[in-house]
Amino acid sequence: MKAIVCHAFGEPDDLALEDIAEPEPGDGEVLIRVRAAALNFFDTLMIRGKYQHKPEHPFSPGGEVAGEIERLGPGVTGLEVGQRVMAHVRWNGCREKTVAKASAVVQVPPEVIDEIAAGVTITYGTAMHGLKDRGRIAPGETVAVLGASGGAGLAAVEIAKALRARVIAVASLAEKLAVCQTHGADDLINYSSGDLRDQLKAATGGRGVDIVYDCVGGSQTERALRALAWDGRLLVVGFASGEIPHMPLNLPLLKGCSIVGVMFGRFAELFPETQQENMRQVLQWCANGTLKPHVQEVVPLEETIRALKMIDARQAVGKIVVRP
Repeated sequence: MKAIVCHAFGEPDDLALEDIAEPEPGDGEVLIRVRAAALNFFDTLMIRGKYQHKPEHPFSPGGEVAGEIERLGPGVTGLEVGQRVMAHVRWNGCREKTVAKASAVVQVPPEVIDEIAAGVTITYGTAMHGLKDRGRIAPGETVAVLGASGGAGLAAVEIAKALRARVIAVASLAEKLAVCQTHGADDLINYSSGDLRDQLKAATGGRGVDIVYDCVGGSQTERALRALAWDGRLLVVGFASGEIPHMPLNLPLLKGCSIVGVMFGRFAELFPETQQENMRQVLQWCANGTLKPHVQEVVPLEETIRALKMIDARQAVGKIVVRP
């Protein structure tokens, strides 16, 4: 079968399209014929060896897939050969077939196409876990999403709206903010047009925001933390800026606020039933039109390298999906 293969940590150009052996599903696993695999920013880190998880070589990028179950491993119940499913696989998605834990698989409703189903596990799953499970979001609260135009950010905008929050989208360019507006953002803030703390305070009448969903890190994180209301929550989701910020801990003390880590992968492993419930809700919202995941481009397997370069260069708005 065809696969994009990483033999050693390096750059996207070091990846290769190769023929490899079909994998065997083990205990509690299923073999999936991949119809679509979504790429994420962490894939660019993983192939460089800069992500918190470092797979053994060789491996393929692509942490989430959609397709049909071809084979069941020993001990698998509740799933059937031929079912359309989505799965969180962490890596090895950019290949014609891949193996997934049965506990990471969710059946896809007929109204949701493969390209959409493939791209919601990580971004929308993270947003659901972050806002609902970690952020304790309540209807009517205000959520500021940093890096709102990327795949993770747009998912957070839509999930926050589905959970009846007011959403302030924060991004670096007017055209990116326009995309956020089409996905439901109530207010728009451009990083480059002034101090982020002042802008967030102004947008909330001086009160501050209840939740900051931070996909970016870097210098803006502390400014956003300073804009939190009393009992606010700063959700640490990722560091797309490449810089891990250092926070003055007197701020959580003085503001009665919390800095909360959102580690989707570990959560999905520890609490698979809750994760499946979250994803069934996401898929229901996709099916009825409440969520409208933005897919910028669908590329064939052989163009995976180009797609990763687009993500690396911050040229992706929403998701890029690989179709083997």
